[in-house]
Amino acid sequence: MVAQAGDPSDQIRQTSEKILAIVQNPALAGAQNTDAREKAMRKTVDERFDWTAMARGALGKHWRDLSAEQRTEFTALFSELIEKTYMSKLESYSGEKILYKGDKVDGTYGTVDVVIVTLRGTDIPVTYRVLKRDAVWLVYDVSIEGVSLVNNYRSQIGTLLDSKTYGDLIATLKQKIAAAAADAANERKTSGK
Repeated sequence: MVAQAGDPSDQIRQTSEKILAIVQNPALAGAQNTDAREKAMRKTVDERFDWTAMARGALGKHWRDLSAEQRTEFTALFSELIEKTYMSKLESYSGEKILYKGDKVDGTYGTVDVVIVTLRGTDIPVTYRVLKRDAVWLVYDVSIEGVSLVNNYRSQIGTLLDSKTYGDLIATLKQKIAAAAADAANERKTSGK
């Protein structure tokens, strides 16, 4: 990963601008370019997100029970689920304003506060929780309207693992990924993107 200068807000803004440039690129528009558009977006998101930290947080106490191979498998599936669930929302961008409200830094940890203003004028507060690795600020959690993505998944996963096996968790993740991919495809079909 290339070292980047700047505070967390600047780095989050750069990533957001790269994603919006991909979404708005006429050369990547249309159903025929879905794979190329998603690949470019995923590459950009991968540069900014610490998927292992997110996966570890989502598994909570269950992380230590997994082998290295299981951790790798879970992290890959978890990041794919987040991608499939939220990528279509990024693709549906249609001019909403993104306001960067600033950041707070405490050593190698920080938060970046953003407000997305919808076309109807509704404010959606988003907080990125970030950690610094070298000169790069990486996202390890996102809170939307005060709801932590990692905590939400930790609650769901914890409940599942309290009564089922790791294999059941993996099967559930694969089902959710397939459902999210189908939802995204349907959304693209109805929106014409």
